[in-house]
Amino acid sequence: MLHEKIKNSIKEAMIARDTVRLEVLRGMSASFMNELVAKGRKPNELLTDEEALVVITRLAKQRKDSIEQFKKGNREDLVKEESAQLAILETYLPKLMEREEVEKIVKAKKEELGVIDATGKGILMAETMKELKGKADGAVVKQVIDSLF
Repeated sequence: MLHEKIKNSIKEAMIARDTVRLEVLRGMSASFMNELVAKGRKPNELLTDEEALVVITRLAKQRKDSIEQFKKGNREDLVKEESAQLAILETYLPKLMEREEVEKIVKAKKEELGVIDATGKGILMAETMKELKGKADGAVVKQVIDSLF
């Protein structure tokens, strides 16, 4: 299980004295515990892989948002730090689809749903995201759909 794997990785990072990795892993572990408590479960239980991926995806998105804000504020030191943390988080996430693959699926879904103009954009987005949940970045899917109208 992913949750267990991350707990074990904390020990390895401590032994290796990899401070950045250790900080990210501890943050993930704390987020897992918060997720368990929020779901009304005991903090010592383990999340399923699917639940763990949702939490890791959320943490990665937070890092991406932070990187964007730090770039706007010309804080390259913080951009580097957040980028290093994001790289570690991404090692635990499944590889996301490339834009070309997303385009094929969106076009097929558009055809299937019979969407012909921008009024059906919301339905197309919802149906596509249901199919691509965890497989594609929502921002990429939105860009592809926007480019079709």
